[in-house]
Amino acid sequence: MPEITRRAVLRGAIGLTGVVALGGLASCSRSTGSVIGPGSDAVATAEAARRVTGGRLVTARLTPRPATLDLGGRTVETWAYGDAAPGPLLRATAGDVLRVDVDNQLPAATSVHWHGLALRNDMDGVPGMTQDPIAAGGSFRYEFTVPDPGTYFYHPHSGVQLDRGLYGVLVVDDPAEPGRYDQEWLVVLDDWVDGTGRTPDQVLAGLQQSAGDGSMGGMQGMDHGSMMGGSMGGIHGMEGMQSPLLGGAGDIAYPHYLVNGRAATDPDTLAAKPGQRVRVRFVNAGSDTAFRVAVGGHRMTVTHSDGFPVVPVPTDALLIGMGERFDVTLTLGDGVFPLVASAEGKKGRGLAAIRTAAGPAPAAETPVPELSGQTLLGTDLSPSDSVRLDRRSTDRQHDLVLGGSMAPYRWTLNGETFPETEPLPVVQGERVRLRFVNQTMMFHPMHVHGHTFALAQGGTRKDTVIVRPMQALEVDLDADNPGQWATHCHNIYHAESGMMTTLSYQVQE
Repeated sequence: MPEITRRAVLRGAIGLTGVVALGGLASCSRSTGSVIGPGSDAVATAEAARRVTGGRLVTARLTPRPATLDLGGRTVETWAYGDAAPGPLLRATAGDVLRVDVDNQLPAATSVHWHGLALRNDMDGVPGMTQDPIAAGGSFRYEFTVPDPGTYFYHPHSGVQLDRGLYGVLVVDDPAEPGRYDQEWLVVLDDWVDGTGRTPDQVLAGLQQSAGDGSMGGMQGMDHGSMMGGSMGGIHGMEGMQSPLLGGAGDIAYPHYLVNGRAATDPDTLAAKPGQRVRVRFVNAGSDTAFRVAVGGHRMTVTHSDGFPVVPVPTDALLIGMGERFDVTLTLGDGVFPLVASAEGKKGRGLAAIRTAAGPAPAAETPVPELSGQTLLGTDLSPSDSVRLDRRSTDRQHDLVLGGSMAPYRWTLNGETFPETEPLPVVQGERVRLRFVNQTMMFHPMHVHGHTFALAQGGTRKDTVIVRPMQALEVDLDADNPGQWATHCHNIYHAESGMMTTLSYQVQE
């Protein structure tokens, strides 16, 4: 994703030079006060308030480096945290302090963003906004309190590195969790291109080059959700990617869709006993693909969205946008069952085998009727009463108009591309409403760093939410975590091509 430049600083965001020179505050040319930077006293004070008596120190180490991975019948050269994708599971309990040392053995600068956590701003992992990039051969220590239980994940916030093997799950346990399940499974979904003839950087360059050379000239101003061959990455020929639920479903037709790092031709196996109740933590680590998830012969009960509890609701299938996480429970039958992650609006699927008895593994194209049954989105859920935002009036509203085109390949917020986008000023203590207005024919999973928000319709707590084509969606958040926070589409190619801004805390004059 893009790094902030001096020009962005002058437009109200903050760069690290400003942090050093002004003790965490930088002038904001388009606000009435000053910007609260990641090095400010306010950030340290907020972190101190998160610390709890008896919290443990949990330590870990991540080593991003070039790696050779077996995707299940296909070996690829890529980048990963160690020798596997997903990377190491990190686990702590709410209130613990997590200390992670990152040793960058990549040939490029990188970073680690802790997706979904309301952590301290200077540990958020956005180069140029909250920290310097971790140079090739360099290291960085992330240390912060993990405040809220839930299912989270970590990944770079540097270019399109997420579309390699650089991601892993972070589980924050609830000390008051009653359990009531026999097993827990992590199920990580991904779309994969790296090492199959193109790198993600080449795919992005192809999108931008094809758009710039006029080969898609007839598509100016429209988002068709299509991927062209040749100069746009050479993955597939022209292919419409349309979903009845999401409209334009992406820009890239990937050659592989993975579940827990394995392709459908050689799936991961999830073993249990008949009758056991299992908690499944789903993470969509994909870069351009939403997944429709179902389990053959079973209905799932959704219990959590983006880490926060919801009123439990059964469903046949669940639609998961990029960056979203859902927890579900299911009671297992006797046999071997397909867990399918169908690439929404695209051709292909990921697969895992749920095994409670002997028998052959399900084939890659095993029919799963549940995929055509009741399908829930995160916007269909209701929050548990324990996590509803308090009722209060809105102090400030920001409209974020989502725009863009395939030719040129340019994705905008309020008509501008990052870093030219206007920051969204807020003052600590405010109730802020963000109104996402999607003026494209493609869905956009919008993500706000450092906060959870409540959907204005229904109140479900989330940090990443699908905004469907030609629709508006409003969310409310409490400005209770000072700093400079990236706010962007979690289609990584859209974010890298401009659909990003800053939720910018200001000092009230």
